[in-house]
Amino acid sequence: MGVCGCGKSTLMRHLGKALGCVGFEGDSFHGEANVAKMRAGHPLNDLDRWPWLDRLGAAIGEAVRSDGIAVAACSALKRSYRERLEQAAGVPLMFILLDGDRAAFAERLSRRRGHYMPPSLLDSQLATLERPAADENAVVLPCSWSITRLRDAVLDRAVNRTAV
Repeated sequence: MGVCGCGKSTLMRHLGKALGCVGFEGDSFHGEANVAKMRAGHPLNDLDRWPWLDRLGAAIGEAVRSDGIAVAACSALKRSYRERLEQAAGVPLMFILLDGDRAAFAERLSRRRGHYMPPSLLDSQLATLERPAADENAVVLPCSWSITRLRDAVLDRAVNRTAV
Protein backbone atom coordinates (compact mmCIF):
# COMPACT_ATOMS: atom_id res chain seq x y z
CA MET A 1 0.00 0.00 0.00
CA GLY A 2 0.99 3.61 -0.38
CA VAL A 3 0.79 6.64 -2.60
CA CYS A 4 1.50 6.64 -6.31
CA GLY A 5 5.16 6.15 -7.06
CA CYS A 6 6.08 4.34 -3.84
CA GLY A 7 6.89 1.01 -5.56
CA LYS A 8 3.87 -1.11 -4.62
CA SER A 9 3.49 -2.73 -8.04
CA THR A 10 7.16 -3.64 -8.26
CA LEU A 11 7.10 -5.15 -4.77
CA MET A 12 3.88 -7.04 -5.57
CA ARG A 13 5.48 -8.63 -8.66
CA HIS A 14 8.59 -9.67 -6.71
CA LEU A 15 6.54 -11.11 -3.85
CA GLY A 16 4.26 -12.99 -6.23
CA LYS A 17 7.26 -14.55 -7.93
CA ALA A 18 8.94 -15.46 -4.63
CA LEU A 19 5.75 -16.97 -3.23
CA GLY A 20 4.61 -18.59 -6.47
CA CYS A 21 1.21 -16.92 -6.19
CA VAL A 22 -1.04 -14.62 -8.10
CA GLY A 23 -0.46 -10.89 -7.83
CA PHE A 24 -3.26 -8.40 -8.32
CA GLU A 25 -2.58 -4.92 -9.65
CA GLY A 26 -5.18 -2.80 -7.90
CA ASP A 27 -5.16 -0.23 -10.70
CA SER A 28 -6.64 -2.80 -13.09
CA PHE A 29 -9.76 -3.11 -10.88
CA HIS A 30 -10.80 0.55 -11.36
CA GLY A 31 -13.84 1.14 -13.52
CA GLU A 32 -13.63 3.32 -16.62
CA ALA A 33 -15.16 6.31 -14.82
CA ASN A 34 -12.47 6.21 -12.12
CA VAL A 35 -9.68 5.97 -14.69
CA ALA A 36 -11.14 8.88 -16.68
CA LYS A 37 -11.45 10.96 -13.52
CA MET A 38 -7.83 10.34 -12.51
CA ARG A 39 -6.54 10.81 -16.05
CA ALA A 40 -8.23 14.24 -16.02
CA GLY A 41 -6.32 15.08 -12.82
CA HIS A 42 -9.22 14.75 -10.39
CA PRO A 43 -8.75 12.75 -7.18
CA LEU A 44 -11.16 9.96 -6.36
CA ASN A 45 -13.49 10.25 -3.40
CA ASP A 46 -14.73 7.52 -1.09
CA LEU A 47 -17.81 6.81 -3.22
CA ASP A 48 -15.56 6.28 -6.24
CA ARG A 49 -13.37 3.89 -4.30
CA TRP A 50 -15.89 1.55 -2.62
CA PRO A 51 -16.77 -0.56 -5.72
CA TRP A 52 -13.09 -0.71 -6.69
CA LEU A 53 -12.08 -1.94 -3.24
CA ASP A 54 -14.93 -4.48 -3.25
CA ARG A 55 -13.83 -5.92 -6.63
CA LEU A 56 -10.19 -6.13 -5.61
CA GLY A 57 -10.98 -7.56 -2.18
CA ALA A 58 -13.23 -10.23 -3.70
CA ALA A 59 -10.48 -11.27 -6.12
CA ILE A 60 -7.92 -11.47 -3.31
CA GLY A 61 -10.27 -13.53 -1.15
CA GLU A 62 -11.09 -15.93 -3.97
CA ALA A 63 -7.40 -16.47 -4.71
CA VAL A 64 -6.55 -17.04 -1.04
CA ARG A 65 -9.39 -19.54 -0.61
CA SER A 66 -8.33 -21.32 -3.79
CA ASP A 67 -4.53 -21.16 -3.58
CA GLY A 68 -3.80 -20.30 0.05
CA ILE A 69 -2.09 -16.97 -0.65
CA ALA A 70 -2.18 -13.91 -2.91
CA VAL A 71 -0.51 -10.51 -3.08
CA ALA A 72 -1.88 -7.21 -4.31
CA ALA A 73 -0.73 -3.68 -4.98
CA CYS A 74 -3.33 -1.16 -3.81
CA SER A 75 -3.05 2.35 -2.44
CA ALA A 76 -5.33 1.53 0.54
CA LEU A 77 -4.66 5.05 1.79
CA LYS A 78 -7.22 5.16 4.61
CA ARG A 79 -7.92 2.75 7.41
CA SER A 80 -11.51 2.50 6.18
CA TYR A 81 -10.20 1.38 2.77
CA ARG A 82 -8.05 -1.31 4.36
CA GLU A 83 -11.01 -2.47 6.42
CA ARG A 84 -13.21 -2.53 3.31
CA LEU A 85 -10.63 -4.60 1.41
CA GLU A 86 -10.39 -7.11 4.24
CA GLN A 87 -14.16 -7.32 4.56
CA ALA A 88 -14.55 -7.89 0.82
CA ALA A 89 -11.77 -10.49 0.85
CA GLY A 90 -13.28 -12.37 3.78
CA VAL A 91 -9.79 -13.39 4.91
CA PRO A 92 -7.21 -11.67 7.14
CA LEU A 93 -4.90 -9.35 5.22
CA MET A 94 -1.46 -7.99 5.99
CA PHE A 95 -0.60 -4.51 4.73
CA ILE A 96 2.84 -3.14 3.88
CA LEU A 97 3.09 0.65 3.67
CA LEU A 98 5.95 1.73 1.44
CA ASP A 99 6.84 5.01 3.07
CA GLY A 100 8.96 7.91 1.93
CA ASP A 101 8.89 11.61 1.35
CA ARG A 102 7.17 13.67 -1.29
CA ALA A 103 10.40 14.37 -3.17
CA ALA A 104 11.17 10.65 -3.55
CA PHE A 105 7.66 9.88 -4.82
CA ALA A 106 7.70 12.84 -7.22
CA GLU A 107 11.06 11.78 -8.63
CA ARG A 108 9.80 8.23 -9.24
CA LEU A 109 6.63 9.54 -10.89
CA SER A 110 8.67 11.72 -13.23
CA ARG A 111 10.21 8.53 -14.66
CA ARG A 112 6.96 6.58 -14.96
CA ARG A 113 5.51 6.29 -18.45
CA GLY A 114 2.15 5.14 -19.75
CA HIS A 115 0.18 5.33 -16.50
CA TYR A 116 -3.13 7.18 -16.26
CA MET A 117 -2.37 8.55 -12.78
CA PRO A 118 -0.81 11.99 -13.28
CA PRO A 119 1.89 13.22 -10.88
CA SER A 120 -0.41 16.15 -10.04
CA LEU A 121 -2.50 13.78 -7.87
CA LEU A 122 0.42 12.97 -5.56
CA ASP A 123 -0.42 15.78 -3.11
CA SER A 124 -4.05 14.66 -2.80
CA GLN A 125 -2.87 11.11 -2.08
CA LEU A 126 -0.44 12.32 0.57
CA ALA A 127 -3.22 14.38 2.17
CA THR A 128 -5.52 11.33 2.21
CA LEU A 129 -2.94 8.86 3.55
CA GLU A 130 -3.66 7.54 7.03
CA ARG A 131 -0.64 5.69 8.34
CA PRO A 132 -1.52 2.27 9.78
CA ALA A 133 -2.32 2.30 13.48
CA ALA A 134 -0.61 0.00 15.98
CA ASP A 135 -3.67 -2.29 16.08
CA GLU A 136 -3.61 -2.94 12.31
CA ASN A 137 -1.83 -5.92 10.77
CA ALA A 138 0.58 -3.64 8.95
CA VAL A 139 4.27 -2.99 8.54
CA VAL A 140 5.86 0.29 7.45
CA LEU A 141 8.98 0.00 5.30
CA PRO A 142 11.01 2.72 3.59
CA CYS A 143 10.50 2.84 -0.17
CA SER A 144 14.19 3.77 -0.44
CA TRP A 145 15.19 0.17 0.33
CA SER A 146 16.17 -2.03 -2.58
CA ILE A 147 13.42 -4.24 -3.97
CA THR A 148 15.33 -7.30 -2.74
CA ARG A 149 15.55 -5.94 0.79
CA LEU A 150 11.85 -5.01 0.76
CA ARG A 151 10.85 -8.43 -0.57
CA ASP A 152 12.96 -10.25 2.02
CA ALA A 153 11.65 -8.12 4.89
CA VAL A 154 8.05 -8.83 3.89
CA LEU A 155 8.71 -12.54 3.42
CA ASP A 156 10.42 -12.73 6.80
CA ARG A 157 7.49 -10.98 8.45
CA ALA A 158 4.83 -13.07 6.66
CA VAL A 159 6.51 -16.45 7.06
CA ASN A 160 8.28 -16.09 10.38
CA ARG A 161 6.10 -13.40 11.97
CA THR A 162 9.17 -11.42 12.99
CA ALA A 163 9.49 -7.69 13.32
CA VAL A 164 11.13 -5.75 10.54
